[in-house]
Amino acid sequence: MFNERTRFWTVASLTTLVWLAMVLLGGHGSALDAATGDWLRAERGSTLGNNAIVFTQVGSGILLSILALAATVYLVVWRKRRAALFLVMVFGGRFMVEIQKLLVARPRPDAPLHLVTVDTSAFPSGHAANSTITFLAIALLLPVRQRNRAIAVGIAIALALQVGVSRVILGVHFPSDVIGGWAFGLLWISLCLHLASARPEQYEGPLIR
Repeated sequence: MFNERTRFWTVASLTTLVWLAMVLLGGHGSALDAATGDWLRAERGSTLGNNAIVFTQVGSGILLSILALAATVYLVVWRKRRAALFLVMVFGGRFMVEIQKLLVARPRPDAPLHLVTVDTSAFPSGHAANSTITFLAIALLLPVRQRNRAIAVGIAIALALQVGVSRVILGVHFPSDVIGGWAFGLLWISLCLHLASARPEQYEGPLIR
């Protein structure tokens, strides 16, 4: 059985390798990005494509900020230390995403493919990274019954996946941007939890059911 430290280093190593691979192998000229991106953009007329605008709004900065602030208020009332960790996770993660965008400076896919307006660099996808961080932070840090924790995490991952895919369908990201965003989000959550030695715990007070 893996102990906690081994699990952390396993997750950190794998997500870092995936992130690095997406930096080096993705973008303009990437055969994988071209093939996968074309396949997903072909879904624009399907149910998945029609829902892309909805899910891209779910991962927007405004909605994620509202959710994060609401979760922070709840945590301040019931788990003050968790509130501080939550804020570092969510808003520290956003800051790190913007730093990566500046350093990698990857151009977006060609403008004719865009169905929504964008004005920053492509890598990593902020929608993919920030939704992964925010939804997982909520699922892991808000007090819920332990048997419901896995359900909350599953919903968080499903939402983040849908948000990321929507960005490729809308033509504003390469698949590698989105995968890199997901990888960074998982890495950041793992790092913050590891450094804070924070674990989901049983709670005897009011619970989100």
